[in-house]
Amino acid sequence: MTLSVSEYGFGAAPIGNLFTAVGDAEAGAAVDAAYDAGFRLFDTAPHYGLGLSERRLGAALAGRPRDSYTLSTKVGRLLVPAPTGGPAGRDDQGFDVPADLRRVWDFSRDGVRRSLEESLERLGLDAVDIVLIHDPDDHWEQAVSEAYPALAELRDQGVVKAVGVGMNQSEMLARFVRETGVDLVMPAGRHTLLDQSGEEELLPLCQERGVSVVAAGVFNSGLLATHDPSGTYDYAPAPAPLLARARRIAAVCESHGVTLPQAALAFPLRHPAVVSVVVGARSAAEVARNAALTARPVPEDLWAELAAEDLIP
Repeated sequence: MTLSVSEYGFGAAPIGNLFTAVGDAEAGAAVDAAYDAGFRLFDTAPHYGLGLSERRLGAALAGRPRDSYTLSTKVGRLLVPAPTGGPAGRDDQGFDVPADLRRVWDFSRDGVRRSLEESLERLGLDAVDIVLIHDPDDHWEQAVSEAYPALAELRDQGVVKAVGVGMNQSEMLARFVRETGVDLVMPAGRHTLLDQSGEEELLPLCQERGVSVVAAGVFNSGLLATHDPSGTYDYAPAPAPLLARARRIAAVCESHGVTLPQAALAFPLRHPAVVSVVVGARSAAEVARNAALTARPVPEDLWAELAAEDLIP
């Protein structure tokens, strides 16, 4: 990937009201704080809040020099009007928004082009830099035969600068790297302090083929987000063995004057294939906290001890 991206990027799912609603002003302040902190990669998707994340991100970035940041969005889910006449409700995919739209899987050539056009409208832009095929786990054939060629054509035409795939697994991402010409992959939660499954095949393959890796989900949805590990792992209650492992890692970190979330943010960039780490935030305070953590050096001795304790490779 020839695009230049910052080591840390802003993940815009939380400003799409992931789990908890935030106001427009708070969402905008989070984006402003990320930009001011030097984050220059901004990642969103139609899936995030049924388009709310894209609208808020576009509004917050309006007025910023377009060549001063890199923007990625995703394709694979079209947003269509929800059936009328039923009771008004909330979205059932984890976002606190009205369910006035519904998601329809579509990795077809036409679906991909339509999705991108609608994303640009929500963002208020005439182009994005990166387009990711989003969660094609159950749609390999259509994603590889229609979605990827459609995006590759747009890349060849200069409409987008880079094409990639974002998933919560590493095996199919490796298959995309082997069988297509993707520029980057975004493994969510698969290259973290608790889950290094991406290092088995995906990351070495990316390094060999010159495919960039943007690591996401580095807190594994919450378990690594605080120095006293608690909360969820991959959006479900953390299993006891993983909770115990996280606490062992935290203890080693503490002995080196490092917090668990600080180490979680630093760990993915130790692999040469990783060019950026995308971190979600819903407020300026969360952004400031993450930026402060990324600015603190992590001693090499910490990684050596974690490896000696068989807690990381």
